[in-house]
Amino acid sequence: MPLSKRARIEIYIPSGAAYGKLQMVLERELLFAFGGCTVVAGTKGSYLSSDGTRETESINLIYADTPFEPDGNVEALSNYTDKLKSVALEVTSEESILIVVHEIFHSV
Repeated sequence: MPLSKRARIEIYIPSGAAYGKLQMVLERELLFAFGGCTVVAGTKGSYLSSDGTRETESINLIYADTPFEPDGNVEALSNYTDKLKSVALEVTSEESILIVVHEIFHSV
């Protein structure tokens, strides 16, 4: 079977009631933009804050596989994820929100 190359968008947000509405909005966006998404809830994230302090928090991962290849679509993917990140930062008190786009292969 041939493999089909796709772009995957992953969004990492803190878990908890304060982020529930943001998560719902992001899930809905990915649902309507790409036909569905997956949520991995309650995993752990560790990072250094801007002052160098080690922080650990519970995070949720929301991801969706897009229907197009990353090659030739980098600018569109960048613009799309920039908008997602802008909305997420606007409605939270987070220093940053991690959004990752990478290449995956589906078996078709």
